[in-house]
Amino acid sequence: MRIKGPAALLEAEADDISFYGHVRYAKELAQTRAKALVVPRGLKVEREGLSLLRADDANRAFERVLEAFDRLPSRPRPGVHPSAVIGSGVVLGDDVAIGAGCVLGDGVRLGVGVALHPGVVLSRNVTVGDGSELRSGVVAYDGVTIGARCLIHAGAVIGSDGFGFDPQLGPRGIERWNKAPHAGTVVIEDDVEIGANTCIDRGRFSATRIGRGAKLDNLVHVGHNVQIGEHALLIAQVGIAGSSRIGRAAILAGQSGVSTHLEIGDGARIGPASSVFENVPAGADYMGYWARPKSEFMRTLALERRLGEVLERLKRLEKAAGKEQA
Repeated sequence: MRIKGPAALLEAEADDISFYGHVRYAKELAQTRAKALVVPRGLKVEREGLSLLRADDANRAFERVLEAFDRLPSRPRPGVHPSAVIGSGVVLGDDVAIGAGCVLGDGVRLGVGVALHPGVVLSRNVTVGDGSELRSGVVAYDGVTIGARCLIHAGAVIGSDGFGFDPQLGPRGIERWNKAPHAGTVVIEDDVEIGANTCIDRGRFSATRIGRGAKLDNLVHVGHNVQIGEHALLIAQVGIAGSSRIGRAAILAGQSGVSTHLEIGDGARIGPASSVFENVPAGADYMGYWARPKSEFMRTLALERRLGEVLERLKRLEKAAGKEQA
């Protein structure tokens, strides 16, 4: 059988290859027209007539399929586009790629194989480690350090000022807000991925730090002096206020928020749209507003759903009690 290319289960034609990774997609499996699938080695497939390519790491195997058909976003080829602006004292490693309209300030250092897509702006003394890739429109402020093999998606801003203002009082109360200077920096360690339009503020005096292997989704905001542990996972629209610490391999689900000067322990998990106002122990599951242990949140939610029933019972009891007194 000749394979035309990769496709999603429901979009695939008979000459496409698709991916089936979990029984939760059994409905899509039953409907797909694909005749070839990449599947995990131990996953049972309840359908006949399919050619199955089994792999210990099925996700990586399908990634290789995408690479073979040239379906992954391409990196710029090595070379410096003539429209790029390069400051003084810039150091470029071997095989760097600098796209159209990029701006590199004085003292920028790029490691071996760094790829800058069009429109990237690196201010003075920014360092980017070997093999990292910055997509179009990424901006890194003065002195930011980006580690090796990082991927930073379009529009991310690294090292903008933290949100700090001191009130100036007058006869009518606050007359104005005086900006608090932020003289620190941002350090992004190796193997970090940062999503599109994410913003990471520089520290007040020291560094905001993103630990090795951490993954930040699109539209995440990391406040000044925040410390993100290794392999932490921050999903879309997470917001972390200044000086909080996120532990190693902690997971913050979409739209969750962490208040200032808090600590989320190693391996803790914060549920979607939760608001955290207290420290979270290592390994704990927290949910809700205000966020509390998941088991407690679920019990409370179950009770809230019964409030209507309980109220009706109370009304009936009060009515019966009133008749007895009469």
